[in-house]
Amino acid sequence: MDSTASAADDDPSVFEVEFTVRDTKYPFVGASEAEACRFELAEMVPRQDGEYAEFFNVTGTDPQRIVDLAGDYETLEARVLREWDRGGLVEFAVVGDCPAMTLAEHGALPREVRSVEGSGRIRAEIPPPYDPSEVVNAFLDAVPDADLAAKRRIDSVTPIFSDAAFREALHTRLTDRQREVLRAAFEAGYYEWPRETTGQEVAEQLGITSATFSQHVHTAERKLFAAMFDASEAE
Repeated sequence: MDSTASAADDDPSVFEVEFTVRDTKYPFVGASEAEACRFELAEMVPRQDGEYAEFFNVTGTDPQRIVDLAGDYETLEARVLREWDRGGLVEFAVVGDCPAMTLAEHGALPREVRSVEGSGRIRAEIPPPYDPSEVVNAFLDAVPDADLAAKRRIDSVTPIFSDAAFREALHTRLTDRQREVLRAAFEAGYYEWPRETTGQEVAEQLGITSATFSQHVHTAERKLFAAMFDASEAE
């Protein structure tokens, strides 16, 4: 057996990759160019039927203008969640044709998605057991207009919350039922990329309807996002 290949197969390293994206067919790029503003992804969450919820902090424009521009994209719905002076938090409900989603579906964990005046950048982490070269090549095949800007080895996957902050959010912000539904979804692989089960299957496991499952999951997600935003603003 080739010892070099064996060592590579057993390498537990996490790799960080960065891509540039300039095609305005992607909403976060096109809208940032049209409004000469800045987009920064706060969080991305998989939902049912291939849909993802992407939460962007937008600065440099009225966020309602971003919602208006979203009407030009068939695979996108948008709404303003928070507003501040020349900016706000905008939720994109996306089905397909999103480079961050494409990366996630190939095993990468998007950590930073931003665009400034039409110049997009995506930074992601590729944990074991995914092969970094395979992930990069698959992504570039799917998004041929993207360019690989950097690839480097890092120590570990970056957590979204500290352990203490996550426990606090789970136990003080969520109801018992919301925690139960989130746990069932997590253990069933609902949050894996690619997803291992559907929301309907988790709902059947819990003996509830798909609509009730979605309501519990989305409410719990929003509470966790609020905890994350509050923690980042306090730093």
